[in-house]
Amino acid sequence: MAHSPQAYPYKTDAGRPWLSLAARHAESFLDALAERKVAARASFQELRESLGGPLPEDGLAPEVVIERLATRAEPGLVGSAGPRYFGFVIGGSLPAAVAADWLTSAWDQNGGLNATSPAVAATEDVVAGWLKELLGLPQGASVGFVTGCQMANFAGLAAGRHAVLESAGWNVEEEGLQGAPAVNVVVGEEAHATVFAALRLLGLGSRRTKRVAVDGQGRMRPDALADTLQSCPGPTLVAAQVGNVTTGAIDPIAEIAEVAHNHGAWLHVDGAFGLWAAAAPRLRGLVRGIEKADSWATDAHKWLNVPYDSGIAIVGHPDAQRAAFLKRAAYLIPALSAERDPHDYTPESSRRGRVFPLYAALLSLGRRGVAELVERNCALAQRIAARLADGGVRVLNDVVLNQVLVRFEPPRGGDADAFTRAVVHGIQREGTLWASGTRWRDQEALRISVSNWSTTEADADRSADAILGVFRSLAEMR
Repeated sequence: MAHSPQAYPYKTDAGRPWLSLAARHAESFLDALAERKVAARASFQELRESLGGPLPEDGLAPEVVIERLATRAEPGLVGSAGPRYFGFVIGGSLPAAVAADWLTSAWDQNGGLNATSPAVAATEDVVAGWLKELLGLPQGASVGFVTGCQMANFAGLAAGRHAVLESAGWNVEEEGLQGAPAVNVVVGEEAHATVFAALRLLGLGSRRTKRVAVDGQGRMRPDALADTLQSCPGPTLVAAQVGNVTTGAIDPIAEIAEVAHNHGAWLHVDGAFGLWAAAAPRLRGLVRGIEKADSWATDAHKWLNVPYDSGIAIVGHPDAQRAAFLKRAAYLIPALSAERDPHDYTPESSRRGRVFPLYAALLSLGRRGVAELVERNCALAQRIAARLADGGVRVLNDVVLNQVLVRFEPPRGGDADAFTRAVVHGIQREGTLWASGTRWRDQEALRISVSNWSTTEADADRSADAILGVFRSLAEMR
């Protein structure tokens, strides 16, 4: 059914069938999520052919568009929102957060200015306070809501770049980097790729970083940091890590903060998922001293389980964050002094009201719920690790958070790397769960990340048994 926008008004006497249809398809997907094969069932090329074709000359009715999208995209959907997806560090989405995300799209608010949406600005202010209290961070810190942890790292390091260059008498926002004092950037050998991407965007470069030695689990060594900083005169940024993406290991932040600040450096913490340990009483000791850093980055999609577009940049020096991102023009109506303009704390101006799902998630969980979610995921990771170890699988890491790193040894010797790759591929094809392969210390491994609110002990046991089944089946063939 072709139509023009003028002939097909948004509001009709028949209601909004496209919204009802979208809800039915969404409910059908969610109803099947717990038992569907976790991997996609169609290839890129198959999906390209099904979804593609020439753009129609005349537009289609919204309900026709939704039906076509839902039915043709469905075979290519990955069950990453479900209870047995353990790839990368990907959480699901809590029910209240999903519903709030639907409202966010329907409300269609521009979250850049107080003037364009006081509701977004006020909700950001409320959620910022909740997050700082929950994570034990300074109440005077400023908070920006960005797309994900890569941009949260960018925002925190941008604030740090401003601060260290301002201390050296240089205004980087006005003068740029040409002619500026050189900025030293110090990271651990296991720093995440998004930190280097942020450094490239900031004009600081990724190859110019100074790498600090780490221990056997990937934690930055404070003594090695002290040695490195001896050769870093002038403005310096240090990026530490809370939650190694492979092992889950946490840098000793208290000691690192003392070393960094003794050398006048700005300390940024990449806490994409591990920062949420600060909200869990049983795990809080792992992040001792976290409040001593200067900036923090995390991603609420990972462990708070809200839909994507939920990065959080927290900066202990609000003037530095605002200086890095302040935007002024005659047509941009500034907020009153006691109110918040969200775009003052992020690289973006126009953007959706991404804070609403965060608000819904925090309210639906409460303090105890957040702690229980994080602690339960860690306990399930330990449960999977123990079950795999009992089945003859080699566990490579200390399971301190939600990451399990394992390697599969062929029973009669041979190429363990090739055998591990074969087991990983077999697990992904079998479909009970999905987990990703990686390399750790020049060895192939399987990485299991337990991050979903809906994962149960039964899911953990079923997944471990499926992994062992593939392992034993391939071992028998060798």
